[in-house]
Amino acid sequence: MTEFTYTAKDFKSENEVRWCPGCGDYAIMNSVQRAMAELNIPHEKFAVISGIGCSSRFPYYMSTYGFHTIHGRASAIASGVKTANPDLNVWVITGDGDAMAIGGNHFIHLVRRNIDLNVVLFNNKIYGLTKGQYSPTSDRGKVTKTSPFGTIEDSFVPGQLVIGARGTFFARAVDSNVKHTQQVMIEATKHKGTSLVEVLQNCVIYNQGIHAEIADPKFRAERQLFLEHGKPMIFGQENEKGIVMEKGRLKAVTIGQDGYKMDDVLVHDAKELDPSLHLSLINMSLPDLPVAMGVIRSVDAPIYDEEMTKQIEAVQANRKVSKVEDLLKSGNTWEVNDENSSEPVPFFKRIKCPLD
Repeated sequence: MTEFTYTAKDFKSENEVRWCPGCGDYAIMNSVQRAMAELNIPHEKFAVISGIGCSSRFPYYMSTYGFHTIHGRASAIASGVKTANPDLNVWVITGDGDAMAIGGNHFIHLVRRNIDLNVVLFNNKIYGLTKGQYSPTSDRGKVTKTSPFGTIEDSFVPGQLVIGARGTFFARAVDSNVKHTQQVMIEATKHKGTSLVEVLQNCVIYNQGIHAEIADPKFRAERQLFLEHGKPMIFGQENEKGIVMEKGRLKAVTIGQDGYKMDDVLVHDAKELDPSLHLSLINMSLPDLPVAMGVIRSVDAPIYDEEMTKQIEAVQANRKVSKVEDLLKSGNTWEVNDENSSEPVPFFKRIKCPLD
């Protein structure tokens, strides 16, 4: 296999990055650029598709092919890009509003179809670009410009939507942990099918500190559970805590206390087809449980774009008309000779009619 040597700089455009100083988008972009540099994929094979929102300025800042589309339609357009050119490595950059509200229908059907592309969902639980309205992931009771007395709605949980749409890959990361986010992006790209990476992202202007309880490095060891396939679910400053299953529910325990041993701790299986435990991991929340990070679900399933290609080839093999050219040459067709040549003119070349 050909080795391609890239650095993150190879994926940075010359455009001035125009996000607010301190925005979590900078860190996410850094993670994506580093991940792309490591993937050993030709530079010209990358395409970044976005919708509308702060995150959706992403294609301007990437030295890749890109398309800044319309609100909520990134998933639909990216689906067309990938199925039209399966050789491309397609990334969808979207936000909690762009993907979960106006784009919700496109989002769930992209996941259901399992098209081989990567979705990076920036979740800051607010509409940032349009100046601070509550979003589909804003918590119940959240006071915003459009909910001055607090929202009276329950929020979407992106991972729950992925499971509900029979998704094959879901991962979670935090914007401030660039190294971990980079590794998650690499795992997402290696997955065959639709991958969804939810990145908990901070909006310094309209939702400052929304993920601070989780993301603050001082609390990272105690409040985040970093999952690895085949490894026990342990966390804490000294990895002295673990996740066990009791009466059908997940429980955080201290290993060596109250009779709990390392053998009692669950071992993460991201490849398990049954999504029940994956859903439980997605739903883990403070204060009783740490928040699950890393690749939560990664299972094999038929891939839409590959299945579509196989189907077309199978139909073409058994039909007289297998492409447009065959159709145009079928039925009553004829060839016109150029008056200055004995060679027939191709049927698709326009010959000037004497009546013109």
